[in-house]
Amino acid sequence: MIFVGPMSLSTLLADLAAHMQTDQFRQLACDPEHPTAFQRRRKLPLPALIALMLTGMRKSVQTELDAFFGHLQQQAQLLRKVSGQAFAQARAKLSTTAIPALNDWLLEQAGRHGYVPRWNGLRLVAADASTVRFGLRASHVKRAALPDQLVFGLFLPGAELMLAASLHSVHESERQMLFEHLDRLSSDDLLLLDRGYPCRWLPAVLNQRGIPFCMRVEQSGNGGFACVRQFLRSELDEQIVTLRAPDHRDAVDYECPAMALTVRLVRHVASPGKVRVLMTNLLDSARYPASQFGDLYHQRWRIEEAFKRLKHRLNLEHVSGLSQRAVVQNLAARVLCDNLQALTTLTAHTCHELPPDRRINRAYVHSVLKPLLPSLLLGIAAATLLADALALIARHTFRHRPGISKQRRPRSKPHKSMTQKPC
Repeated sequence: MIFVGPMSLSTLLADLAAHMQTDQFRQLACDPEHPTAFQRRRKLPLPALIALMLTGMRKSVQTELDAFFGHLQQQAQLLRKVSGQAFAQARAKLSTTAIPALNDWLLEQAGRHGYVPRWNGLRLVAADASTVRFGLRASHVKRAALPDQLVFGLFLPGAELMLAASLHSVHESERQMLFEHLDRLSSDDLLLLDRGYPCRWLPAVLNQRGIPFCMRVEQSGNGGFACVRQFLRSELDEQIVTLRAPDHRDAVDYECPAMALTVRLVRHVASPGKVRVLMTNLLDSARYPASQFGDLYHQRWRIEEAFKRLKHRLNLEHVSGLSQRAVVQNLAARVLCDNLQALTTLTAHTCHELPPDRRINRAYVHSVLKPLLPSLLLGIAAATLLADALALIARHTFRHRPGISKQRRPRSKPHKSMTQKPC
């Protein structure tokens, strides 16, 4: 992987600040119903609006606005310049695709700067969904958001970056969500999936598109693939098997061939002694040894940690608006905020040469970056501020002990109402 240093991150943030100032981004950021928005010079122009949302708004809108303009003036006091109503009017003119487009731009630049590692030449991509319960109240807002929704994500475990995220109904299938995001993947990616995804049509679709995959397929009882149950009863470490062809209706719906598919099964014994079966279309056992698939599949867990950060550290469920547009914008802003923190964490770890068993405290990274992001995202003294922040972040680490697992205890989700925002 290319060396990642403070200069590359400083350049990346400066380029991001310049990109948000371009007329091309302004045209993309305008809602179709407001094509002439963000042309006049206002107290909250488009770059400042985006920078405010990317700071990870967790408190009341007015408090976040006052803190934002205070940070821009390099002062600790809150500074009243813009009202919460002006913020609501500005975000109503912001397209829901603007911040996701910024995230795509950032990930493309991050790949060029060497932030995204590869496994045997493949980029690892984990896919999963998680339930969210937004802290909404009763209102008469048009197209109001539903409290309970699903957030689906594509995540890059090695770089700790969210490739894409979207909101869906709780009644929608996670396989359908994945199918709608497959255009973001290519033959250079390796898709990591958990047990909720295996079916006969999905491997056929992935194989037809040339997308490598590794998915966990064993099921409890007599469920799942018959060839997997036979493989579990055997003592083999790996085996090439043939899956039955997808149903004709599924083949038509998902535009995949209704033909039998050859895949490879790999046995992995986890540290507690639990046996897992992993299915992949990487059939070359010399190039892709079976011994590597256990650690490979374990990297899928990083997307679970990403969802936890978004919901509990960045307070995804504490919304700054009541409409579906507002919660979609909130999700996109928090995803990009988390990605900026991930790039900062990786840079601090690399340029300060921390030992391999030390990990940086991501919660502390958020605390350090929040007052600096307004200046960094608007191109104000980025290099000096960033160097001091990286040195401070590198001093707050903890020891990482691999191979330690704790059984998850069943408990209720710690959802909070809209009146319980941080102060």
